[in-house]
Amino acid sequence: MKLRPFALTALAASALLAAGASFAQTKWDLPAAYPASNFHTETLTQFAADVDKASGGKLKITVHANASLFKANEIKRAVQGGQAQIGEVLLVNFENENPIYGADGLPFVASSYASAHKLAEAQKPALEKLLGTQGMKLLYTVAWPPQGIYVNKEITAVADMKGLKWRAYSPATSKIAELVGAQPVTVQAAELSQAMATGVVNSYMSSGSTGYDTKTYESIKYWYDVQAWLPKNAVIVNKKAFDALDAPTQAAVLKAAADAEIRGWKVSEEKNEFYKKALAEKGMKIMTPSPKLVADLRQVGGIMKADWIKRAGPEGEALLSAFDKSNAAKK
Repeated sequence: MKLRPFALTALAASALLAAGASFAQTKWDLPAAYPASNFHTETLTQFAADVDKASGGKLKITVHANASLFKANEIKRAVQGGQAQIGEVLLVNFENENPIYGADGLPFVASSYASAHKLAEAQKPALEKLLGTQGMKLLYTVAWPPQGIYVNKEITAVADMKGLKWRAYSPATSKIAELVGAQPVTVQAAELSQAMATGVVNSYMSSGSTGYDTKTYESIKYWYDVQAWLPKNAVIVNKKAFDALDAPTQAAVLKAAADAEIRGWKVSEEKNEFYKKALAEKGMKIMTPSPKLVADLRQVGGIMKADWIKRAGPEGEALLSAFDKSNAAKK
């Protein structure tokens, strides 16, 4: 019996459908707040490539850098609500929602990479639990380099910071402004260059990385290397989206995330000195803070830590206790 042309077409279509069913490709959008050239974004791009390769192309993750898909403070909600399947957030941005998010924004609690890594481990169980209650899963975290103060004049004490137009990007940086008598102005990373150029802000606290990315040296000439804290970016995924993946693809995501975390922390530490050198070459004066400025800032940090413990309650106390034990054990 000879098959008619339309029958052959139907058979071919069925074969194609069957092939498609065995290779159902999933596509995820990953919004990020920082430029494509930032080391965090480069880590994300490599993570996405690793997932693509390990899953045999079954999961494609598209990174949307520089707040092009969602603004920095919108990304968490987008992932939580399923508008984006996965995203990168700065944890300290969400401290008002729950103090646990702000543990790594406490001044001088963890000022080195070694101590920041221990704080990350102490924070992880509470963070995973918190994200889980909100329908999300933690994949990995990477620290920013230590935070310093960018300012348009020389300062030797906290009193010199009074009246500064201070860029605030988190509850902690807003609180610092309040305690030192500066004027907090909410500005996210993607808008920072313009805010400095137009005089909206003339000071802020951040890493060498942010100063380099935003060309802060064009508007502000001093950076005080106070090494106040190392805030972390976290890559989070919508739990329903993750659970919808087959087991091998889930394993590929988790393996790529573990690799990204190790790589990201290593690159962050390596680039810390690079950023400071690069800023100096662009005319930024890298300043060692005076003992008085350090003492004043530590006093501010003490006030903020006491306030945080009060708000975070037993869970916060347990987190810091675990961190203190880990720190003591390694000394």
